[in-house]
Amino acid sequence: METWKLEPAHDHGLSSGERHKSLRRESGLIDTGLHLAWWSWVRLYLAGWHRLEILGREHIPSKPPFMLVANHTSHLDALVLAAPLPWRLRDQIFPIAAGDTFFETPATAALAALLLNALPLWRKKCGPHAMEELRQRLVEEPCAYILFPEGTRSRNGDMSAFKPGLGMLVAETSVPVVPCHLQGAFQAMPPNCRWPRFRKITLRIGEPLAFPSVRNDREGWKEIARATEARVRMLAGEMVGEDLSKSQ
Repeated sequence: METWKLEPAHDHGLSSGERHKSLRRESGLIDTGLHLAWWSWVRLYLAGWHRLEILGREHIPSKPPFMLVANHTSHLDALVLAAPLPWRLRDQIFPIAAGDTFFETPATAALAALLLNALPLWRKKCGPHAMEELRQRLVEEPCAYILFPEGTRSRNGDMSAFKPGLGMLVAETSVPVVPCHLQGAFQAMPPNCRWPRFRKITLRIGEPLAFPSVRNDREGWKEIARATEARVRMLAGEMVGEDLSKSQ
């Protein structure tokens, strides 16, 4: 029988503001309740307002660690990617969000942390230390990340090249990377839109990838980014093919 080992939370002793921005933030009872209430509402909203369709749900790993990665066109994207994940994993799912957008003020940081359970990644001052801390938590805790490797939302709906930061998190590990493609999120809420429109969104989930033999260096990171980007683009092509067949 495995013995219990009690340890203080990694965010113990931090002020509320510091805790919201911490990469080692852990959920307490109140946080868990907020997560469950928020995601219950999100599921109803996505199903009713956006008629969310999820294809390939069976490819989601049953337990962490894993990463969901996708194209990024809308603030709705993280909500859509998290929607099909099991309730029992809610406290272990962390969308990686832009710190300069979601964690700049105490109010937005609190909302991002307490509702989305997001972790900040500061695009203008993201050093190797932050990526290593995220990598360590992903492997050791374990947990699940939602990541958009383009680094920013598309301004025209087209997908850009994936950045190598994805590879820094998973190179030389067996952590599954689950490629996903979002269709309709740009039409529902493009970057210049303040309120979501009544548009259908489809999420296609592909088979997981893993990179245990890819070197944990710059060339390896680029290789992982290219391989994952290619798979997401393939999923986009499959969606287009299905839409054409339905219209015929």
